[in-house]
Parts: sequence; structure tokens; C-alpha cells
Amino acid sequence: MERNKALVVLSGGQDSSTCLFWALGHFDEVRTITFSYGQKHGNEVEAARKIADIAGVGFHHVDISSIASIGKNSLTDGSMTMDREKPEHGCPNTFVPGRNLFFLSAAAVYARENGIFDLVTGVSQTDFSGYPDCRDSFIRSLNVTLNLAMDEQFVIHTPLMWLDKAQVWALADSLGVFDIVRKETVTCYNGIPGDGCGHCPACHLRNEGLKKYLSDKEAYHGQKKG
Repeated sequence: MERNKALVVLSGGQDSSTCLFWALGHFDEVRTITFSYGQKHGNEVEAARKIADIAGVGFHHVDISSIASIGKNSLTDGSMTMDREKPEHGCPNTFVPGRNLFFLSAAAVYARENGIFDLVTGVSQTDFSGYPDCRDSFIRSLNVTLNLAMDEQFVIHTPLMWLDKAQVWALADSLGVFDIVRKETVTCYNGIPGDGCGHCPACHLRNEGLKKYLSDKEAYHGQKKG
């Protein structure tokens, strides 16, 4: 079985875009898959398409927007007011139930049909925002399930699992794509590219990490000041 090809689940945001450029340094051939899941801002898909083009890799778009009809959340339902903070109990309403389960399952089917058995996703437990499908335990469990379901040996790679947002910025910088990730990605829950709206939960996490990284870049790259 060839292990030199990878499929990156690319959302068009900071994390998955950083993972794409990480994958380019670890695999001979990289492709991307992007999903429409009923999200309010279609420019996420266009951002993913542009980033894939910048990286010079294949881009495949899949519409699974039907999942928006079976789960209620503020990223697909414009009538809901977005939670700014994680509630004391349960998930914030920015959680899209089953999203990473659907994404990775569909990605595995597409990958198998194209002879790819390494999947890359940008989930992170360190910056856990109340999303259970970003946990390491979920990814490891799903990896086993996918292997059993298709009688294959997939490997799900999570390069950002134990990195906070400042460390993700440091990784993007070390990969030489800091400006691409900062200017071309759409992380904002309100669909504003780059630094975003500045006040939604995704922007807050991203921008606080950026501020922390820029305040002491040398420390993140193992360099001594002076």
C-alpha cells in the first residue's frame, strides 16, 4: 500500500490551511476536499478553493448541506443568536453536531476511491471550544471505526491536536505561509476574511493567538533574544 499520498480536509480557515502546507512537507502528493454543510457563508468554500490553488494541489468540493436540516446550530441557522461564550453545561450553539464525523467519513470514502489512506484534519483539543468532535479520543475512535467499516488501514493525522493558536501561527510562519494564512483564510463565524470581524468566538481565539505569537516570536522558534 502506498503511503505517499494524503487528503486534507480543507475548510478555508486558519487551521486546515496550515495543515495543508504541513502535509506538503510530509507527503509526495496532496489533495484537498472541502464541504458545503449549509454554512451561512459560502466564501469559506471559495477561500478553500483559492488556498488549494495557491498550494498547487487538487481541490474537490462536496455538498452535504442536508446535515443542516437535522441539527440546529447558529452557523447554519441565521435566525439563531450566536453564543459568544461556552455555556456552563453542554456545547455552544456554534457546534455543528456530527460535522467532523460527516467530514472525515466522507473524506475516507473519497480517499479510498483514489488510493489515498492518509487523512489530515485541523482539529485541536488544546483550543477546545466545547466541541466534542475535536478531541483526540474521538479522532482515534473514528480512525478505528473507518478501518473496520471499509477494511482498510487509514491513518488520520492531526498536526495541531496539541498546539494552541499561538503555536499554530508559529507553525504557519515556519512553513513560510504566515501571510497566506493571515490574509486569505476565512476563520470568522461571520464570514469576514483575514482578521475577521474581531468579536465572534473564532476571531477572538485566532486574534488572541496571533497577538501572543507576535509579542514573542523568538520564543516560539527557539531563539534567544539579544
